[in-house]
Amino acid sequence: MINSDITGVLLVNQGTPDSFEVADVRKYLREFLMDERVIDIPYLQRWPLVNLIIAPTRTPKSAKVYQELWTPEGSPLKVYGNQVVDLLQQSLRENYLVKLGMRYQNPSIQEALKSFKQAGVSKLIVLPLYPQYASATTGSVYQKVMELMQGWQIMPELKFINNFTDHPKFIEAFAAVGRKYMEAEKYEHYVFTYHGLPERQLHKDDTYSSCEEGRCATHYHAGNKYCYRAQCYETTRLMAQELGISPDNYTVAFQSRLGNSPWIQPYTDDVIKQLANTGIKKVLAFAPSFIADCLETTVEVGREYKELFEAHGGAHWQLAESLNTIPLWIDCLHELVTETAVKHSQALKVA
Repeated sequence: MINSDITGVLLVNQGTPDSFEVADVRKYLREFLMDERVIDIPYLQRWPLVNLIIAPTRTPKSAKVYQELWTPEGSPLKVYGNQVVDLLQQSLRENYLVKLGMRYQNPSIQEALKSFKQAGVSKLIVLPLYPQYASATTGSVYQKVMELMQGWQIMPELKFINNFTDHPKFIEAFAAVGRKYMEAEKYEHYVFTYHGLPERQLHKDDTYSSCEEGRCATHYHAGNKYCYRAQCYETTRLMAQELGISPDNYTVAFQSRLGNSPWIQPYTDDVIKQLANTGIKKVLAFAPSFIADCLETTVEVGREYKELFEAHGGAHWQLAESLNTIPLWIDCLHELVTETAVKHSQALKVA
C-alpha cells in the first residue's frame, strides 16, 4: 500500500569492506572495480585485469591500510554514514524515511530499497553523497538504483540529486572545517585535492558536457556543468572566496590514479613535490570530493601526502578533515532534500 505522507530519502556513498580481513577487502575491491563505469573497458578485458591482476596484488596491502583506518566501531565511512542518517532523520522528522545504501557492499542499496517498498513510500529522493557528478560515481548509483527497481510493479515518484558542487551550505560547511585550522595557524599555501578520473571519461559523452581543460579551470557555466573537472574547480573557487584565499595561494590537484593511462592533471603528489621544492613550508589541504573521512582522506591525504611533503623539505602538512557529522553538513542535506521535494511537487502540479 502506498503511503502518500512518506517520502523516502536514500543516501548513497561509495562503500567499504565489511572488515579489514583480506577476504572482505578482496570482495569489496572486486565488486568496485568490476563496475563498468569505474573501469570502463570491455568486460572480457576488465574481468582478468581485476580478478587476476589488481585484486590479488593490491588486496594484502589494502587490507593493512584498512586495518590502520578501522575504529572500534568499524569503518569510518560506515560509522559516519549511519550517524548522518540518524541526524538527518531527526531533522526531517516523521514525513521522511532516511536510509543509507552503499554502492558497493553493505549496507546495500537493495536492502534500503526493500525498506522503502515495505514502508510504501510515495516519493523517493536518491542523494548520492558525491559533491561533484561523475559517471563512475553518481552515474553508477543511478544505474544501480534503476536496475534494482525495474521489476517493481508500483513505482514511487523518483527524483535523483545530480550534484551539490556549488550548494551554499556545502561550501559553508567545508569552509567552517578549514577556518578552525586557519585561525590557529598561518599557512603559506592551500591544496584542494579531488579524486581523480581517467581523462577519457571526461570526453566520452559530449551531449551534456563540454569539457575543455583550460576553460574548465576558469569558467563554470551551463555548457560544462556536467564536467567533473569544471565542478571541482568551481567548488574550489567558492570555498576559496568563502575563506578569503587568493587564487595565487591555492592549487587544485587530483589524487588516487590507477593504471598507466592519463588521468586528470595536475597529480596531487607532483604538486606536493613542486610546492616543497619551491620553499613552501606550511600547507593546509582540503579534500572536497569526500564528505566523510575514509581511506582516501585519512590515509592518502592525511598521512601519505604529509610524509611526501616532509620528505621533500616541507615542515607542516595539515589535512582539514571531511564534513562527517558537523551540524552545517546536516543542514546542507536537509536543504538538498526539502528543496528537491518542493521543486518536484511544484513540477507535478504544473504538469
